[in-house]
Amino acid sequence: MAQPMPILRADSRPRLLDLFSCAGGAAVGYARAGFAVDGCDIADRPHYPFPCHRGDALAYLAHLIATGEIRRYVFVHASPPCQHGCALTVGTNASQGWGRAHVDLVAPTRELLDATGLPYVIEQPNGRAKIRKDLTLCGEMFGLGVIRHRNFELGGWNIERPAHRPHRGRVRGYRHGQYFDGPYVAAYGNGGGKPSIPELQAAMGIDWTDVREELTEAIPPAYTEHIGAAFLATAALGAAA
Repeated sequence: MAQPMPILRADSRPRLLDLFSCAGGAAVGYARAGFAVDGCDIADRPHYPFPCHRGDALAYLAHLIATGEIRRYVFVHASPPCQHGCALTVGTNASQGWGRAHVDLVAPTRELLDATGLPYVIEQPNGRAKIRKDLTLCGEMFGLGVIRHRNFELGGWNIERPAHRPHRGRVRGYRHGQYFDGPYVAAYGNGGGKPSIPELQAAMGIDWTDVREELTEAIPPAYTEHIGAAFLATAALGAAA
């Protein structure tokens, strides 16, 4: 396995808070765009390549707001748990009576993010999550080996929406007992002809973790590198105006 990315920290880099940070798919993209990143996740994430607070993300954000420490940051990214509204939960699992109830954290996350007064992003997969789809990104936009549509609500700023690129074929794997080949791998689950760990790492552009669960929960760093670069460019234009 590749060595974890070294922690990057320089006083001149704008600081970003990464909530519900998981293994750092979003964080690495923002770091590549030019941010110094601090994470927060309720689970122990030893592969997370930046400083990370372990604890409840919303309680930590409330603490940062109450103490004024939130002013260390210029931007906040939040990826609250997506199981409540994701397509799998509300589609296949619901129709088959599978799964369990999940807590919807999008609304309380947004409420606290608004209270920070900072620009922010809330990320969610396709499904019924109640966010504005100000931006939708797909792996094909970045030449990746996954489709992995993700929606982003932008708070306090805006970005030009890139055109969606047609997919080049199917996602490789089994569907209802039939195998289909295609240029994309399935970045979720374990069975049904799912990719190997090295295939999944290559398709996502992630090399600092080899834990399947972390890989399947992550978003490709290319997405947030795009978002972060766009925000920094917007901020620079505002400062120059």
